[in-house]
Order: sequence, then structure tokens, then C-alpha cells
Amino acid sequence: MIEAISIEKTYGLFQALKNLSFKVEKGQIVGFLGPNGAGKTTTMRILAGFYPPSSGEAIIDSYSVTRQPEEVKKRIGYLPETPPLYPEMTVESFLKFILELKKVSKALRKDRLGWALEKCGLKDRRKSVISTLSKGFRQRVGLAQAVIHQPSVIILDEPTVGLDPLQIMEIRDLIQSFRGDHTVLLSTHILSEVTATCERAIIINAGHIVHEQALKDMSEKKSLEEIFLEVISKDSFESNSGGQSLSVA
Repeated sequence: MIEAISIEKTYGLFQALKNLSFKVEKGQIVGFLGPNGAGKTTTMRILAGFYPPSSGEAIIDSYSVTRQPEEVKKRIGYLPETPPLYPEMTVESFLKFILELKKVSKALRKDRLGWALEKCGLKDRRKSVISTLSKGFRQRVGLAQAVIHQPSVIILDEPTVGLDPLQIMEIRDLIQSFRGDHTVLLSTHILSEVTATCERAIIINAGHIVHEQALKDMSEKKSLEEIFLEVISKDSFESNSGGQSLSVA
């Protein structure tokens, strides 16, 4: 459902992504994690069609993000780190606007609105002005706008950043409810978030993949935290010493 094929991204002389390749299978929730500045957000924006790659290819549900952007937009829901909300609008009016923006047919809009409000726990807040909501509820509205057209692929960039522990648990439960019906790529630098939510983890450092493994296999051998520290430290050491970057399948 999601495939990155040898993606590279450069900004002037800086190379943000280096020959990045990975897959996310249908119905999976996969964690995409790494230290700050590793290239997570750049990757997410390329997959969502916000940035073109300098080279390589991004595929969503068999469609090319660069060559077939309209088809990709029908199939993808994207929540950036800062939710794209209009604070002066009510939750309901904002989501109706999103339905129009995503070109959902008028015959389906009422059902899709009700589904998103129910799914994201917003039924009792539908008439609330977004600016009056807590950060946790604003995050729920951000998730609702990402999934209201019921996309096959959902891309979430740091969906729990800045939330309190209770809000984090609520958002995690919501993300887990998408398993099976949707394919989810979840970007974060919080290891516990991946352990609690995902079934597989992809670790990125300095713009390239350094490790990829199922969570059940990690727990049997080493914890995610141990693996993360090990591969990031080794990769950074080899990069700084001029050696080859680590690549673990």
C-alpha cells in the first residue's frame, strides 16, 4: 500500500534523504521513528505529495505520488505535526468544508461526517468552535479531517506531540482502531508510542534506513529501546568516522 523506492531529497548542498526504500503492507500500522532531524517529516511530506523527491519514487496503493497525484489524494489521509485547522470554524462546519475539498460526493457526505465524528469521539463537540477545544480534541479534529473520506492509507506525523498522558492514550486507542481497515504509517521519535501502537518499526537516521523489524521479534530478543540506541549509535559512529553507513534488513 505504501512504497518508497530509492527516494532521495536534497536542499542545496544538504542531502536530507539518501536512497530511502521501504514498504508498508495493507492493513498494517507501522512506526517510522528516529532522532530529531533524521528525515521523518521530509519522508512523510514526500509520501503525502507535499514535496517532490529529488530522485526515486513514492507509491501509494499502486499509484505514483508524482505522476498520478489526483489518484493518490483520493486514497490518502495526512495529518502533519501541526493539524491544519481553521480555529474560527465549528468542528462540524470545518469537516463539511473538508468533505467538499476532498470532493466527496454529496450523497455520501452526511454518512462520512457522522462516521468521522463517531470514530474520532467528536459527536458531543460538533457544534464547538475549534479555538475553544483542548489540544487533545483539536488533535482529534485533525485526525477526523485526515480520515473523513475513508482513505486506504493514513500518514500521521507526530500525532501525540504536546499531549498529556491521558490524551496520548486516547489518540493511541483511536489509531489502533484503524488497524486492518486502513494502512497507517506513524512517524514519531517516542519509542513507547511505537511499542503501544504498531506491529512493525522502521528506524531512520541521517536520511537513511538503519533498521526494520516486527515488534514481536524485537520483544523476544531485545527491546525497541535497546535496538534503537544500538543502531543509531553505530550508524552515527560509522558516519562520523567516514565508514559505510549501517543497513540492517
